[in-house]
Formats: sequence, C-alpha cells, structure tokens
Amino acid sequence: MKEGPDIAFLGSLIGEPARANMLTALLSGKALTASELAAEAGVTVQTASSHLSKMETGGLLRQRKQGRHRYFALADDDVGSVLEAMMGLAAKKGHLRTRTGPKDPALRYARVCYNHLAGDLGVRMMDSLLARDFLMPENEGLGLTDDGRAYFEGFSIDFEPLEKLRRPLCKSCLDWSNRRSHLAGSLGTALLTRFYDLNWAKRVENSRIVAFSTRGEKAFLETFPI
Repeated sequence: MKEGPDIAFLGSLIGEPARANMLTALLSGKALTASELAAEAGVTVQTASSHLSKMETGGLLRQRKQGRHRYFALADDDVGSVLEAMMGLAAKKGHLRTRTGPKDPALRYARVCYNHLAGDLGVRMMDSLLARDFLMPENEGLGLTDDGRAYFEGFSIDFEPLEKLRRPLCKSCLDWSNRRSHLAGSLGTALLTRFYDLNWAKRVENSRIVAFSTRGEKAFLETFPI
C-alpha cells in the first residue's frame, strides 16, 4: 500500500508475541512497570524495555514516572478498542493460544475492557439500552437520546464532566467473547465506575474479571432488562 494509513506498521507493533502479551495485560486498565510487563511477556526486562520503547514511539502506549519507577498504560481508548476487536476476530477464526481454564467462564461473563464493562453483561447492557431507545445508531457510531440522558441522570451519571472530555461519549466496542458490541466511551467508563461505587461489583485482583455480588447482579439485571 503506497498511500493512506500504514496498517502494516501498526500490525508489526501489535503482532510480535511478546508485545501482544504486554498489550493484552494492559487491557486491564492498570498501569504496569517494565518488570511486570516483562513477566507477562516472558522476556527479560532489557528486552521488554526495547519493546515498550517501540510501542510508545508508535503511539500505542503512554508512560508516567512515579519515584524511581516508570509505569506504562495503553495510550487511549482507541488502542483498547482495536485490541478487543482483534481478539474477537482471532476467536472467530479459531486462533486461540490458551486452553479453557477455571477463570474462563468468569472472564467471559464480566470483565473490564480497558476502562469499561465487557463480556456477557456488557453486551446485555448494550442490547438493553438499544432496545429501549436510550442509545441510537448515529453516523456509523452511537448517539445518546433525550430519554437515555434522563435515564442515566436518574442513575446518578453526571454528564457535565463527561462532555468536557475529548473522548466520545458513547462508542461501540466489539466484544471478543461474544463477537457483538458492548458500550465504550466516557459513558461506558462512568457506568462501570458507578457499579463499583454501588458495590454491585469489584475487580478481581491481578485479573480482568469483574465479579458481581449476588445482590449486585440482581440489581444489574433489573436495571438493564432484555
């Protein structure tokens, strides 16, 4: 390809196995050190640092310094969405690298996708919002309706700070385990934070799993009926 966006360059950054493992680890939304990412990738810290430098230069990562440590995170929502979409395509085509384990059902049921809810419950929430016309397809994206805004305000979502962000308010993200869409964007992030604040759910340590309590799951299903 002689003109247009260079997808081959991004593909080469993501496609190297050690880098792919690091990027997948960062889908948890947590910032990790080079040592932690080296362990995720199964490489030395020196090798990991080289990979991280390339991904930062390529715009996939950002870093911040805290004391003597440097922490790395995905650069933005777009990177997380692309990774989740690629995982969905890989699963659809049967390109799976790991065996199903004890955590797999929980990971498929509810997990964090960078900063929003994914998995069965994430897809259910999206389906519910679309069915009730709280969200509407709009210009190849998603738009929030007046009824939807009123509904979320009743759920204690404050739109004023969300609308000041440079991120889209509502965005569709392809779910790798369901191969359908869940809600991303600043609204998706705000909703996941609200679930945590209500003690409906909590993050499982060192995992992308979002564990809902019995009470929280019941409340979630009632809030987002199908």
